[in-house]
Amino acid sequence: MTGHRTLRATLTALPLAAALGLGLAAPAGAEPPGIPDPATAKTQLDELKVAPEGSMDGYSREKFPHWIDGPDNCNTREAVLKRDGKDVQVGSDCYPTSGSWYSPYDGDTWTQPSDVDIDHVVPLAAAWRSGAADWTQEKRQQFANDLEGPQLIAVTDNVNQTKGDQTPDQWMPPLADYHCEYASMWIGSKHKYELTITDAEKSALQKALDGC
Repeated sequence: MTGHRTLRATLTALPLAAALGLGLAAPAGAEPPGIPDPATAKTQLDELKVAPEGSMDGYSREKFPHWIDGPDNCNTREAVLKRDGKDVQVGSDCYPTSGSWYSPYDGDTWTQPSDVDIDHVVPLAAAWRSGAADWTQEKRQQFANDLEGPQLIAVTDNVNQTKGDQTPDQWMPPLADYHCEYASMWIGSKHKYELTITDAEKSALQKALDGC
């Protein structure tokens, strides 16, 4: 299905589609760099510190400045749209004028960038609760705009909004076939930034990796 909301399958139907094997494989290049393979992800998971979630006191998205301009004057969102899309053409302002975006979370493809969100794989609020509250503003900005690790990915907007700031024990992508990859991205990002995980979070990630 392509970029028309009237043709979008309902989210409640997506798990059934995944169970029937109807999910499409993500096209090459439509994912962030630095995703650990399952064996590496298992090792990294064991290296993460397990601790209760911290408080949301003091949290604000403004403490994670994004989207910032890069050296080419394109901001981080525009850079991910270009990276994760297919046949993407951009105007002089870096905003895409054409292209398509496959969302591996739910299997939909979109032709309008307005239908696509850039997901922080580890949500900013979840990062705050697991160590980022103690970071400098500079480090939080790096985290929120990380184009070199598995932290940013283009996905269907309302799927991302359904996720919110939930951790893997509370939310996983509608396509079950993507749980392994999602868990690996989550672990890779938390490992890179030395964030903590809860017992429930670790159990959910281990279950997802066991299904790889």
